[in-house]
Amino acid sequence: MERPQDRPRYIAVEGPIGVGKTTLAQILAERLAGQLILEPVEENPFLPAFYEDARKNAFQTQLFFLLSRFQQQQALLQQDLFSQSTVCDYLFAKDRIFAALTLDQNELSLYDRLYEALQPRVVKPDLVVYLQARNEVLLKRIARRGRDYEREIDPAYVEALAVAYNDFFFHYDETPLLVVNTSDIDIVGHETDVEALCAVIRRHRKGMQHYIPGTTGR
Repeated sequence: MERPQDRPRYIAVEGPIGVGKTTLAQILAERLAGQLILEPVEENPFLPAFYEDARKNAFQTQLFFLLSRFQQQQALLQQDLFSQSTVCDYLFAKDRIFAALTLDQNELSLYDRLYEALQPRVVKPDLVVYLQARNEVLLKRIARRGRDYEREIDPAYVEALAVAYNDFFFHYDETPLLVVNTSDIDIVGHETDVEALCAVIRRHRKGMQHYIPGTTGR
């Protein structure tokens, strides 16, 4: 029988746009009877303009995300993370992935000064679950969720983002990491897929593991 102290206290779920971060975070929070922390995507007033003209609106969009995520993470420091599980649908460190893709050199230099001042004051998760999917799968999932401001999203941007995520997590070693290929599973409509994935997440304790559904790949 699983004991509460055996569960990761703080789990961050990550991955590119459309991969299913929020869906999995909601499922994990429910099954672990924990609190759910969602990044304030819908609250960013600059996001619709960013998708219309990324170059013109990237800097203010990125700063809003950086500061709002930092405020959420600061709130976590005030809580007792030992008393219950906490599941978050983002990792604070990933913010720079987006910044590097969208900001020019001068903007990125200014952004980095702010990021480097904030990052050490953020609590690290006990486990990061990184979700991957093929680009065509990401585009289908983005279309299926039907957000108005994502209708004109550039497929090349989604692909570049997925590549940047892969590179980031290839070098990531700050916490235990579980890499999950979600291209051929459905955590919305198939309970067996959900059960299998949750079981792997509960077991993972240290180092990096690759999970490919249908195998025990490491």
